Amino acid sequence: MNLRQDLVFAIGVVAFFLPFFIFRGLFEAYYHFNLEHGLLMSFIKFSILATLGEVIGLRIKTGTYHKKGFGILPRALVWGFLGMTIYMAFAIFASGTPVLLEKMGFEDAGRIINSELSWKKVLVSFSIATALNLFYAPVMMTFHKITDIHILETGGTLRGFLKPIAFARIFREINWDVQWNFVFKRTIPLFWIPAQTITFLLPEEYRVLFAAFLGIVLGVLLAVAALMDREK
Repeated sequence: MNLRQDLVFAIGVVAFFLPFFIFRGLFEAYYHFNLEHGLLMSFIKFSILATLGEVIGLRIKTGTYHKKGFGILPRALVWGFLGMTIYMAFAIFASGTPVLLEKMGFEDAGRIINSELSWKKVLVSFSIATALNLFYAPVMMTFHKITDIHILETGGTLRGFLKPIAFARIFREINWDVQWNFVFKRTIPLFWIPAQTITFLLPEEYRVLFAAFLGIVLGVLLAVAALMDREK
């Protein structure tokens, strides 16, 4: 049964994305809409792709792609919101970090990040990814953890999700051993900084899309973290 579910799931994912690769007009329509409405498209991309990652994570944890109380719609809304904050964070750190580098003596860092591939561009991209993940990522990951717990506590329903979130209580109840020692201390330096160094080597219009695809990986990492949390 699980193999059949995996096959159906894989076919569904391929069927959803394949037209963008087959039909040039469809891809161009997406491309131009993305350029003109970046914030909205960030909401859409993350609500789809990062939620897809969480569904895969659920499969890893439970052996199934759907479970009562999981709350796919609330999770998609959370990821859409986080996608918009990621879009804003990318704009802030991609612009601000090169300015900081220039003040530290790295000449033309702002120009280099938009130039051809070189070791200097890799260094600037690495600096942006490091600043982003040290200052923004822990806040985003903690917010996601709090909303994840809230969704589960309210039965995964949209009505339950719209109830006030007990931020202070949930914050205290987070398993900080797992959150710090795995989610922060391991995934940020060993995966997210290298992965997002690649992100900032890409043309600006593709960065958020690549980050959204990385959201699929995030879903898997969150599943691993949840399994570790269960073992504590």
